[in-house]
Amino acid sequence: MIKVVGVTFKEKGKIYFFKPNGLELKNKIDVIVKTEKGQQYGKIEKELFEIDEEKINTPINEVIRIATKDDYLKNLQNINDAKKALIVCRKKVETKKLNMQILNAYYSFDREQLTFNFLSDNRVDFRDLVKDLAAIYKTRIELRQIGVRDKAKEIGGCGPCGRGLCCSKFLNELDSVTINMAKNQNISLNPNKINGVCGRLLCCLKYENECYLECKKGLPKIGKIIQTEKGEGKVISVDILRRAYKVDIPNEGIVEFIEKEQDGSC
Repeated sequence: MIKVVGVTFKEKGKIYFFKPNGLELKNKIDVIVKTEKGQQYGKIEKELFEIDEEKINTPINEVIRIATKDDYLKNLQNINDAKKALIVCRKKVETKKLNMQILNAYYSFDREQLTFNFLSDNRVDFRDLVKDLAAIYKTRIELRQIGVRDKAKEIGGCGPCGRGLCCSKFLNELDSVTINMAKNQNISLNPNKINGVCGRLLCCLKYENECYLECKKGLPKIGKIIQTEKGEGKVISVDILRRAYKVDIPNEGIVEFIEKEQDGSC
């Protein structure tokens, strides 16, 4: 076990782990950290805690220092300069007729690298673009292709539930979501029902899935022939959260049964 702190580099961004380096670090404190892409300006999102080093697949770097006022001003300048670079990059993409949409740009804190995130349906040969940008900004240029879920997280919006998108509001990481999660919840597999504004499966299917799996324990599957107190019949529907199911029983018609809650279930 090692002691680490959790740091994010943007609002609601992914949390990365860093060694505290003997510093007294509290939540929401701005810090300068060492990364594989140079120094970065970040914010403490998780105070000191222990974690199993074997569960971390990447090297754990150190927090260099708590950010000073000068660091804060330098970070603001980096943000403003990156916005200007974004405009230049978009113009060059248009001139070169490249099939890519540049979403944002950001400098590493030490300005050793300038990164542009872009969206594209296909692979793009952007080598000439990188050369032009490197000649202008005299630093290492990285063009990083991201997915539509990342784009939705960056832009934000309103989900089908009427609330702000989960990914842009509170989800620090975009976990994989599978169609089986929708099946576990007995949701219609109509894409209009289970896809978000990004066109991918709804993120909420992921973090509600465990609850539904617990509630389903002990309930029969639709289509199964079961024996009930009123005779044998076929299960035609299941209401997971109510722990109720309807059975079509010959000579009795459709009868609803409600199972008792199990320990640890919903």
